[in-house]
Amino acid sequence: MLEIFDAIKHRRSIRKYQAKSVPKVLIEDVLLAAGWAPSAHNAQPWRFIVLSDNHSKRDLAQRMAESWALDNAKDGSKIEGELLLSRVERFANAPILILACLTTEGMIKQPDEERQKVERDLAIESLGAAMQNLLLAAHAKGLGACWFCAPAFCKETVRKLLKIPNEVEPAALVTMGYLAESPAIPNRKQLGDYCFNGVWGNKF
Repeated sequence: MLEIFDAIKHRRSIRKYQAKSVPKVLIEDVLLAAGWAPSAHNAQPWRFIVLSDNHSKRDLAQRMAESWALDNAKDGSKIEGELLLSRVERFANAPILILACLTTEGMIKQPDEERQKVERDLAIESLGAAMQNLLLAAHAKGLGACWFCAPAFCKETVRKLLKIPNEVEPAALVTMGYLAESPAIPNRKQLGDYCFNGVWGNKF
């Protein structure tokens, strides 16, 4: 098992995978790691749907791509041909798709709308922690993964296709498999660019 700081520094967003199946035990390990993330009120407001068969993956990819094209058409942009196909293949060809969903079940029912919105914010933050655990666990297990936000732009399309109940909200999609690429190290801000010492603007 990789040391945590090595895993954090060396994990990359992987978009190309080998045509090799991922053992179920590894998928379970990754999902268990997600489930150990901290969450507000210990509500654990995450739900995950795993897609591994080719038909389900391609169907979801095709429906999301069509929704993307329709959304862009509203702004006068035309998405078709190779560009549309590339969006489909990105998800359809990944060995594993993990749909991350959000639920406010278990969150505190606040007496006013403003504080209730904050509860949803807390649920979103909690899901983010689970997603990071998932990505780091995949890397530690020798797998590549990439976090995509595509379902957030076509929630009802995804909900209808996968028969997701109304109280559960599609949020993100993770592709996962054995790596077929080694991306370069991306640029990172220096500590003083994002951490401040006591007062905003005073570099840490």
